[in-house]
Amino acid sequence: MAKKGKKYIEALKQIDRSTSYPIAEAIELAKKVDFTKFDATVDVSFRLGIDTKKADQQIRGAVVLPNGTGKTQRVLVFAKGEKAKEAEAAGADYVGDAEYINKINQGWFEFDVVVATPDMMGEVGKLGRTLGPKGLMPNPKTGTVTFDVEKAVNEIKAGKVEYRADKAGIVHVPIGKASFDDEKLVENYNTILDTLTKAKPASSKGKYFKNITVSTTMGPGLRVESVSL
Repeated sequence: MAKKGKKYIEALKQIDRSTSYPIAEAIELAKKVDFTKFDATVDVSFRLGIDTKKADQQIRGAVVLPNGTGKTQRVLVFAKGEKAKEAEAAGADYVGDAEYINKINQGWFEFDVVVATPDMMGEVGKLGRTLGPKGLMPNPKTGTVTFDVEKAVNEIKAGKVEYRADKAGIVHVPIGKASFDDEKLVENYNTILDTLTKAKPASSKGKYFKNITVSTTMGPGLRVESVSL
């Protein structure tokens, strides 16, 4: 196990590891024990009662947080003609086709989200081995493969976040920055919670929200009161 620093250990002393906190209290305490000198991200992890080996229990999607994430996302759009102009007008940081595919193949990654029109996926798909492992491959489930590039870019700039259950059935999602008002973080949390609740697979049995934890970038995790469905 990695050795924990003195500041982390001191922060840990202020938390009751056996307690599950109401979300508002958990967020307040997570911010209080945050010891970073930068504006840390507040993250939430949901351990779900799903079997990701089953195709109908794989959870993936995207949602726009009402108060954003506090991070400006750099958007790359693969599009041609009028759709390229539409993406530029919407505020996309980079718009093009072959030239950006070549740049990525040469190791360029100055972007955070990739959007592509469906007619571009034949070429963009060739970047699967490069973009896939980084979680950057456009996908219809997250709204990043679409002809409505204006809407896609606007939502991403407004604070759209993607969520996906890993092999262990855990979904990790940022809900904002430590500098956010507690109320805004709680509102963002509730938006994610509601989205995941609606995404519950019909074939999932037993307790759905097994464990929920909130933490800042380098701070210790706090258990959040479980949710009953």
